[in-house]
Amino acid sequence: MDQSLRTQIETYLSRLNALSARGRQLRDDLAADHSNDGAIAATRAWQEDCGITINQLSGGSKAHWLARAFSEAFLMRSTAGQAIEGATPAEIVTRLLEVLDRAVASLSGKDDSAVISASTTQPPPHRFDFVHNPELRPVVEQAYADSRQLLDQGGYDHALLTSCGILESIVTDALEHKGLSALSASGAPPGKIADWSFATRLAVAERAGLIRGGCARLPAVAWTYRDHAENGSQATISEQDARRTGQVLHVVMRDLDPGR
Repeated sequence: MDQSLRTQIETYLSRLNALSARGRQLRDDLAADHSNDGAIAATRAWQEDCGITINQLSGGSKAHWLARAFSEAFLMRSTAGQAIEGATPAEIVTRLLEVLDRAVASLSGKDDSAVISASTTQPPPHRFDFVHNPELRPVVEQAYADSRQLLDQGGYDHALLTSCGILESIVTDALEHKGLSALSASGAPPGKIADWSFATRLAVAERAGLIRGGCARLPAVAWTYRDHAENGSQATISEQDARRTGQVLHVVMRDLDPGR
């Protein structure tokens, strides 16, 4: 087997195993409390991450067996086999775990090149087309990919800092596009947006209707992430802190791009 293909397979296997581990934990959380808002939000973020990996493994083709299996995991079927309604979150997690297992089995088998052959030329998905500054888009695209990889590898400190940096960048972009004159009606402080604190930018964006109240879920360490990054704060960043910050980032991305 070509070494580059072997490296790619090992990378995907590592990603799939990390997704499976997250999924099993989410399934346990939902089983304990199916109405847990935090678990539901984390499940949505996990499903989106699963979809990205499946899309890449499928070469972007919805006709690929893996892509079809992913889509079907969200459907509830009648005894006659017809799709009738959405399945419960816990059941969807279980089904997606089965899809991930099938992907791992395919990559680990003798015909492992078949599942990913088309993905080698598939460009990454563009999540930040809503960003007004075109020079900022590739920067946050790469930072987002880095943050997901850091989470999978257990680098929670840098994952949280990266997510906060993305959050501040895209909110600042939205504020600058809105303009200071329009923001003044929302209680914007005097001076340049670049001089505002992280908290001020989020607060003004919320009052201006650019984002909703999702940032209230940010952990305490996220609000002071600049100090942590610049001064080497000794504050401990947990996996929960890092994942919750990533979830808030997802919410704000949807706020800024309602068509996502």
